[in-house]
Amino acid sequence: MIDLHYSSTDQTLVLQASGILTTRDYEQDFEPLVERALMAHPKLNLVLFLDENFEGWDFGAMWDDAKFGLKHRHDFNRIAIVGAQVWFRWAFKLGSAFLDGQFIMFPGAELSTAINWAKTGQMKFEMEDAASPSL
Repeated sequence: MIDLHYSSTDQTLVLQASGILTTRDYEQDFEPLVERALMAHPKLNLVLFLDENFEGWDFGAMWDDAKFGLKHRHDFNRIAIVGAQVWFRWAFKLGSAFLDGQFIMFPGAELSTAINWAKTGQMKFEMEDAASPSL
């Protein structure tokens, strides 16, 4: 399942993936969202949040993802992948070699940092108050 996250803006799509992504998820959810956004903006930013229930893709969805990536290889400024398990890193590195733009992977706990980076291109880190005792 793919859902549009409330942090999305016109030029930055934040999508949350859960469970096993299927061809239906790509054809009825992911692709239409991106295509509509591309009608208004020549280049997009994308944050893909793979939540703790994300299990991967079925074969049809993997094929759809590859075709989509080739079709839109010049259409992204920044892509952030958030919460990816170790096994996903090889696929991310392989796919990013074929796409323009910047790519960064973030741990699941850093969704807000990833969204900020996708929107602005800058990293914003929250720091604890130095005056607070840590006892």
